[in-house]
Amino acid sequence: MLSNKRIQELELVMEFEKVEECFKEVSSWIENVGRKRLKETINLDDSLEMLLQAQKQFREFDLIASEYCRRGQEALKKMDRWEDFSSVDVHSYRVKLQTYKDQLEEFCTQLDENRHRICETVRLYEFFDKVRQGICCMEEGVKN
Repeated sequence: MLSNKRIQELELVMEFEKVEECFKEVSSWIENVGRKRLKETINLDDSLEMLLQAQKQFREFDLIASEYCRRGQEALKKMDRWEDFSSVDVHSYRVKLQTYKDQLEEFCTQLDENRHRICETVRLYEFFDKVRQGICCMEEGVKN
């Protein structure tokens, strides 16, 4: 049994090394591109036109970012079996895996929050724009 468990652990390590390339690629993209682009969406412009342009740019980024999130999550699913192993030899790999998982979850959460915030901000600006137009129409009607 001990020998079988050791063989399974070695197989997991080999599998991890194959999947780690995907983790590294996703992690690198998150750090070098993803987080920077998310920071750019923190300060949204004050006009509806500029906000709609920012939303369009974010949607383009969101498609790419969502694909990286999906790829990272698929790679993590391949490593679900690590939960069953607790030996010292596997510990360092579990730490790496947890680091990738935490980074991915944090980024995907921020992406979702920014997507929601931009959408709600656009809706709010569109509402205020309609209200402003309604007030302008009412003022013109009162003047005539």
